[in-house]
Amino acid sequence: MSDTMVELRNISKSFDGMKVLGDISLTVANGEFVSIVGPSGSGKSTVLRLLTQALRPDSGSVLFKGAPLEQAPHSFAFMPQRDALMPWRRIIDNAALGLEVRGMSRRAARATVAPLFERFGLAGFEHHYPSELSGGMRQRAALLRTVVQTQDMLLLDEPFGALDALTRTQIQEWLQGMWTEHRWTALLITHDVREAVFLSDRIYVLSARPARIIREFHVPLPRPRSIADLGSPAAQAIETEILQTLLHPLEKDDFRPVGLKSESRSNLKS
Repeated sequence: MSDTMVELRNISKSFDGMKVLGDISLTVANGEFVSIVGPSGSGKSTVLRLLTQALRPDSGSVLFKGAPLEQAPHSFAFMPQRDALMPWRRIIDNAALGLEVRGMSRRAARATVAPLFERFGLAGFEHHYPSELSGGMRQRAALLRTVVQTQDMLLLDEPFGALDALTRTQIQEWLQGMWTEHRWTALLITHDVREAVFLSDRIYVLSARPARIIREFHVPLPRPRSIADLGSPAAQAIETEILQTLLHPLEKDDFRPVGLKSESRSNLKS
């Protein structure tokens, strides 16, 4: 497809003789929010490490805008599982850190991030230290640090996993609103099926090691979304299908991607 941002083609990866990824193929289109869910240890985060070029595949290819990834270095803004804020830097300096690393002066980096604090719900906390902020505010600061780098795509590695349930739900709703406004291209790794359904346009489900894609779900929920939308029959049906896929995967020889499109949602059974 002409608007494909990222494509993985038949990727495999092993560590110390253990095959972690086996024949992974997936795409992320420009402006699309895609999630990957799968069992613990299935290699979900390995996919992100391949995109950041921290790892290289044993076989297969990774393409960025149709060209080999090696030709497009530094095309991703990465947000890890923990906020990774530096405790000795004030929030405005943490938010500006990525820009400084890319060569911008501290003064210019601060001037770039300062106007965004209100939109990210952090106005008035620019000169606080991370220890003075709640978990949700720290995650918003970390996301601000990520998106202000204006890279082509966001890579989100379970960024809300350490939050309590209420805070996590609040920041999911906030992120969904931000995504609807800005239409970032994003790839999210998560264990939370409901989170994936709420945030995503499409969801890939991985098998256990060696990981392969066993289902692909298209999420038909309209945008903008609210938490109330998760109670709709369509959302509950998709969530149930994903959980059933994770709990009762197909036999290895029968793995196949299955598109779950909006026109078929009336046929879903919860």
